[in-house]
Amino acid sequence: MGELGYSLKPIPIYGNNQGSIFIAFKPVTERHSKHIDIWYHYVREVISQKYARVFFINGDQNPTDMFTKNLGSVKFLKYQGELGLEFLE
Repeated sequence: MGELGYSLKPIPIYGNNQGSIFIAFKPVTERHSKHIDIWYHYVREVISQKYARVFFINGDQNPTDMFTKNLGSVKFLKYQGELGLEFLE
């Protein structure tokens, strides 16, 4: 998009796992993170070039839980509105 003259803001990425957020910022190789393929370290490059920004969000406030968990109707309706989703008849 930059080549077409569009300037984009960094894409926000929200996560509730502090370990993954730490790995995204710090190029640390520890015993527990050696299994991560080098290809996935591309995320670090994207963050360092300011194409994306990573933010922490509490697990009980994460609207993407709607796609990965069975939610009660209260949370479902709340997250549905936050994500701009609506049912068509």
